[in-house]
This record gives sequence, C-alpha cells and structure tokens, in this order.
Amino acid sequence: MTSQSFEISYDDARIRASLQQLMALGRDQSKVMQDIANKLEQSTRQRFISQTSPDGKKWLPSLRAKLTGKRTLILDRHLLDSVAHDSGRNFAQVSVNRVYAAIHQFGGVIKAKNGKGLRFRLANGDFVIRKSVTIPARPYMGISTQDENWILKRIERAINEAADAR
Repeated sequence: MTSQSFEISYDDARIRASLQQLMALGRDQSKVMQDIANKLEQSTRQRFISQTSPDGKKWLPSLRAKLTGKRTLILDRHLLDSVAHDSGRNFAQVSVNRVYAAIHQFGGVIKAKNGKGLRFRLANGDFVIRKSVTIPARPYMGISTQDENWILKRIERAINEAADAR
C-alpha cells in the first residue's frame, strides 16, 4: 500500500512551560503523554461526528452529504477508523494512515495524471470525468482551545501529584 505522511506541529509556550515544570520535578512524563495522546485521538474522532475543525468552524459538506443527508468524510469510515495515537516519554501524537488524509486535512486540487481525466461516481449514481477536482480543506487534526485547556489541566495535575510525592 502506498503511504503518505504529513505533520501538524503544535508549539504552545504555556504547554511547554508546564511540561518543563513537570520535568524539573524529575517525573517520567510517559503517563501524561499517554493521556494527552488518547485525549487528542478522541477529539480527532469527534470532529468526524461534529463535522467541525479544531478551531470550531463547520466543514463544508460534500456533494454526497448534501444529496444523502449523511455526514462528510465517513461514508466507509476508512479515514475515521485509521485515526490512532502513540506516545512516549517526551511526545504525544495522533496519526492517520490513509494516502488521501492530507488532501482532506489541507484541501487542494487533484489533477488527472493521464487519460481523459478523473472518473468517479456521484452520489446520485452518475459517472463523470473531470480534468481536476478541488477538495476543500476539512481539518480534523489539530488542537482545539478545549484540548489545550484539558492538556494544561492534566499537566497541572501531574505537577501537583509530583510535588505531593516529595
């Protein structure tokens, strides 16, 4: 299977400062990072249900979703089901393993490489051929304000636990 990757980095001074406080207390951050990664995976999955980006903006519905009244990006659940998390001593991450993940996250134009064009079936069953298709961005990965607040509270709890253990 062909794979493709993209990275969204989130560097927040408040989160970084809180993590440095935790490190200064000599605590292993693995459990905190595991909790953060798990929370971010849950938030990412919830965005497919709520159809909203991390900044709270509603996704533009796909033509299929408009015609059928169903949700965008979850027809077969492959993208949603590929959302996973990982963590370690000093990292928390969420990933997806679908080659088309980036085009849905960032949007873009898909152009035909050869032949007459891109051939695909519309929601009404008709087939069409197009030289290019524009996919609007529907960000599902990222850290929302609610996520950031949760992360800060989780780190604060770990700092308090570490201080109490001294």
